[in-house]
Amino acid sequence: MAVLTGAEDGNLRRDLSCLPLETERLTLRRFRPDDLPAFAAYHSRAEVYRYLYQEIPEGDAMAEKFAGFLDTPFAAEGDRLRLAVTRRADAALLGQVSLSIASLAALQGEVGYIFNPDFAGKGYATEAVRAILDLGFGQIGFHRIFARLDPLNAGSVGVVERLGLRREAHLVQNDRFNGVWGDELIYALLRTEWPRRDAPGA
Repeated sequence: MAVLTGAEDGNLRRDLSCLPLETERLTLRRFRPDDLPAFAAYHSRAEVYRYLYQEIPEGDAMAEKFAGFLDTPFAAEGDRLRLAVTRRADAALLGQVSLSIASLAALQGEVGYIFNPDFAGKGYATEAVRAILDLGFGQIGFHRIFARLDPLNAGSVGVVERLGLRREAHLVQNDRFNGVWGDELIYALLRTEWPRRDAPGA
């Protein structure tokens, strides 16, 4: 039988007193009410929602969606920690990262991320996802963390590949939105395979 490689007692540690997180250029923190304008700026972009299989929120729907980001419990299966990613130099809100509890018994987590396209090409997403993986494998104690991506979203696929996640599955036409079928890639990494911060291209 495999030895547990998550938290030492086989349970997730859900103490998030370590927040906010800081990297060389970024701060990952809880969302605040005054983040709404910057949040709406990228959540209203068609090129962002193209890969989310959701309608772009408008008006009250945008405010309702944002309200869900202000209260994010992290205790039970399905709970999702959502963090705003800001630039330390000027506090600009660049996007968001999330970490979900997919299975308490199996210590499985799911990582997600959305960034404003205006800040693309500077490595911010890779830096932020690396930080949330550090949190997930280190402080929280997940055994495995996975990501689900649209194969057409080359930018997001590049992030997980740069961080060393392994492609485990390509699901063909497993979802449909507005009459259009889409595929899904699953990437994952075990705690024993992390950290990969010194890997080439990371």
